[in-house]
Amino acid sequence: MFISSITDIGRKRSENQDRVHTEFLGDNVSVAIVCDGMGGASSGGVASQLAIDSVVSRIRENFRADMNENSIRNMMLTSVHYANTVVYENSKADIEKNGMGTTVVAALVVNKKIYVVSVGDSRAYLLNKDGIKQITTDHTYVEMLYRNGEITEAQKETHELRNVITRAVGVEADVDVDYFELEEYGNFSVVLCSDGLSKYCSSELIYKTVFEQNLDEAVKKLVEYANDSGGKDNITAAIVAN
Repeated sequence: MFISSITDIGRKRSENQDRVHTEFLGDNVSVAIVCDGMGGASSGGVASQLAIDSVVSRIRENFRADMNENSIRNMMLTSVHYANTVVYENSKADIEKNGMGTTVVAALVVNKKIYVVSVGDSRAYLLNKDGIKQITTDHTYVEMLYRNGEITEAQKETHELRNVITRAVGVEADVDVDYFELEEYGNFSVVLCSDGLSKYCSSELIYKTVFEQNLDEAVKKLVEYANDSGGKDNITAAIVAN
């Protein structure tokens, strides 16, 4: 198993409010997480760092090699709920941080099994010999319009409210967390990224750059492409490959 990650401020922002973390928890066990913070001043960066620290600490404390799938599901979900409480309480304790929040997408990969949790519009993709598919669903206003049949897929890319997210960690006292569970039998890669990357890098580009390629080079190439295409946001990616 291989892991790699990168975060970049981009070309237009004065601060990087994205955070990323990857680590091995054992033989053929790894965790990756990407957070994209939001909030005035430096609050977005505070929110995303708090979320990263909270999720990672809970998984480190609770993961066991003999855990069954239901226990892993509970661990992943409760880790994000814990992060939500930490960010929310910090925002209430400091008026300058009031309203801060962050997206969270995290993947735990245990041998051939992939466990993903998601809040917001940071994405997880699965890459295998058959191609690439998005695992997560964007929690955005335009995605909601699209799923209700009110706009087309093409209109999602240019809609004036395309950057409005409908869920974030830390904004309210509780949060609804999406959970996904997959099992792969051949070679695969899991790519997590913030919208600063997915806005510029198509699924096809991500697949061509990442699948069965050197991961350290792949993350650099993705950031380079996003920057060359505008780099209007912070850019972050994490990859796990077997």
